[in-house]
Amino acid sequence: MEAPPFSSSCSSSPLSSTARLLSSSSSSSLLFRRNSFSKTHYSAKFKSPRNLSVRASGDSVVTLLDYGAGNVRSVRNAIRYLGFDIKDVQTPEDILKADRLVFPGVGAFAAAMDVLNKNGMAEALCSYIEKDRPFLGICLGLQLLFESSEENGPVNGLGLIPGVVGRFDSSNGFRVPHIGWNALHIKNNSEILDDIGNRHVYFVHSYRAMPSDDNKEWISSTCNYGDNFIASIRRGNVHAVQFHPEKSGDVGLSILRRFLYPKSTTTKKLTEGKASKLAKRVIACLDVRANDKGDLVVTKGDQYDVREHTEENEVRNLGKPVELAGQYYIDGADEVSFLNITGFRDFPLGDLPMLQVLRYTSENVFVPLTVGGGIRDFTDANGRHYTSLEVASEYFRSGADKISIGSDAVYAAEEYLRTGVKTGKTSLEQISRVYGNQAVVVSIDPRRVYLKNPNDVEFKAVKLKNPGPNGEEYAWYQCTVNGGREGRPIGAYELAKAVEELGAGEILLNCIDCDGQGKGFDIDLIKLISDAVSIPVIASSGAGAVEHFTEVFTKTNASAALAAGIFHRKEVPVQSVKEHLLQEGIEVRI
Repeated sequence: MEAPPFSSSCSSSPLSSTARLLSSSSSSSLLFRRNSFSKTHYSAKFKSPRNLSVRASGDSVVTLLDYGAGNVRSVRNAIRYLGFDIKDVQTPEDILKADRLVFPGVGAFAAAMDVLNKNGMAEALCSYIEKDRPFLGICLGLQLLFESSEENGPVNGLGLIPGVVGRFDSSNGFRVPHIGWNALHIKNNSEILDDIGNRHVYFVHSYRAMPSDDNKEWISSTCNYGDNFIASIRRGNVHAVQFHPEKSGDVGLSILRRFLYPKSTTTKKLTEGKASKLAKRVIACLDVRANDKGDLVVTKGDQYDVREHTEENEVRNLGKPVELAGQYYIDGADEVSFLNITGFRDFPLGDLPMLQVLRYTSENVFVPLTVGGGIRDFTDANGRHYTSLEVASEYFRSGADKISIGSDAVYAAEEYLRTGVKTGKTSLEQISRVYGNQAVVVSIDPRRVYLKNPNDVEFKAVKLKNPGPNGEEYAWYQCTVNGGREGRPIGAYELAKAVEELGAGEILLNCIDCDGQGKGFDIDLIKLISDAVSIPVIASSGAGAVEHFTEVFTKTNASAALAAGIFHRKEVPVQSVKEHLLQEGIEVRI
């Protein structure tokens, strides 16, 4: 039996004083010099076997409410992939005239509501939904339908659904943000979820709405993460999901297709899965840099040395970034991470090739994309100052879902530990304030410093599973900057704790000593950090066999494991890792 259509009054009261307008840098792309690189130079020649595309008729249009924050390029690409053209909302009237409206909310609740209210779109959005018009809200696009949010608040929402959006409780041992592939508990008449077959979908959020007697008629699915929270709602033609269908692979494309083609008789149900809880993630990392000819290539180093040990001493070339990313998507990687190790340190926003890699990758890769390298404040040769928020905004608009900060985070943490003051001006604070901490990853690159006695240093030391070269039983992990070339007076433990307080939502934990060695992850380091923080930790550096992934997931609290060289050289395929983890009783997305 179909649920009744919406019938509610819309809250249009002014926001609290804590609401902030989105930075102007996130509402429009910056202007750059014309790119001299052709699309064919980067685009991949692959076709995913997960292709669910069915072309729509020429007059089929989706109206997209993009209020100017975060990565909506992937939503655009997914809609186009499924055969629809896109019309962007320019005025409130565009909302009211829409045949089908998609609202991919990204960022912070208060900032989004401020934009909607200032532009007169909140009232139009409520009117559209109350008339039971086809609507799909994504992530924040679901949360804004509720009465209010505690994020930077309380802040009033649209008031269509009873309830308050609150933060996950990390005191019960669950990591916040909730990042990764989780299972849904689907209720009857969910419609757009009818074909997903107990498969995982991708979540990335710190706030959620909870079921209650007042809103139970709206709920079409829930998800368990500490508590059962609302994963999706449906009433009549109105749908909204807390997860990201555009980042949920073939499952997500199926959900979008059901929304766009509600009367289609050609919908094919996906293979039944066994999703039951949050899965461990397997991430493919692509170290990208320009070779000596100026072409972007995927490379891989041994302890951060990426050149071949030959007479020519050329940069190690393991493939083209867009093509490799596409192949890893087909192979089942849960995320793809690009690390720009060239850095473009003088002018990060002049890094047009890397921006193009993101744009073209996101056309066919429907899992999360992370990019790191060069995201910081800088001043160009003409004296024009750019904030790290402006830099990050351009990467988000080009297709990145998360940005990774390395050296700049080390400097920020050192200053914070020295003064105890959060200035609000660091890259971590700026970006997480606008886009949410779930969009900010901090990459930590430490080296072991061996000790005879743990009290010899002021930093946190650990007892080692394997003694050092001179029989040392302890080590502390010294953080580095500038690609591992410079050590800093701060430990990995101290850095991790500080960046969590400054706004990081996830930690990518490397170990220079293990990089490229293929002998396994540094379990001592990963256990130290994953036990110290309440945000997710990605284990990196050292994987050489499928057993290494099992070890890191069973012996530490890592949420994900990342590898590069073994995937690039096809020594250990992504699918082999997942099959082994399943055999060992570790839940992964299949």
